[in-house]
Amino acid sequence: MSDQTRQDDRERAGGGCRPLLIRFLPAIVVLCAVAWAAAPQLPEFVGRFIRSFDVPDERHLMRDRAGAIAPFFTPEVAHWQDSIVRWAADYNLDPGLVATIIQIESCGDPNALSPAGAQGLMQVMPQHFAAEQDPLDPETNVRRGLDILTECLTSPYNTRQDVGLAFACYNAGPSVFVTAWDYWPQQARDYYIWGTNIYNDAVSGAASSAMLERWLEAGGQSLCLAARQSLSRE
Repeated sequence: MSDQTRQDDRERAGGGCRPLLIRFLPAIVVLCAVAWAAAPQLPEFVGRFIRSFDVPDERHLMRDRAGAIAPFFTPEVAHWQDSIVRWAADYNLDPGLVATIIQIESCGDPNALSPAGAQGLMQVMPQHFAAEQDPLDPETNVRRGLDILTECLTSPYNTRQDVGLAFACYNAGPSVFVTAWDYWPQQARDYYIWGTNIYNDAVSGAASSAMLERWLEAGGQSLCLAARQSLSRE
């Protein structure tokens, strides 16, 4: 092959690439501009993309937060702090979760009785106890209550182990998993709102909880007064 032939072949090859380059040049320029503009956010974007494949394990997150309960829980609940931490550890739960339920259910009153018949620190209904068990014994009452809470957290209908749904389930039963919010009992909706917000404040390490204050103003104060009177007789 002569030198002239080789030169002709190179020119033809170059001529074949040029139209493609000209056609796609605007798109290439736009892509480069977008990449340059997004460069500062690229690490965050990549992180979000990776995290989008993660399925949160609420109970694992709770196991990572062992320790004392938040300082904003009322003194009647704080009275049980050492026991709450121990009970939570036995069930692989965040102490703040246990404290939140005790706060809303009884404000720490081991002798609390509701008009519906719920009893004790975690306001457990009588049918959940064996005949020989004392429903008002704190150890018995809380452990039975945490059995129920764990069932709500691990229900096949609560696939993401949503703490808010577990609160509602604890209050109104597992029917909340298959019932629309608008058809939940008002008490279950209130419980969801109180519980999730107070618990989120505890998880965030807040020194105070506006939602807990609202709960007290909405009627929680009377529970706490009864709890103070009950604890003073111990």
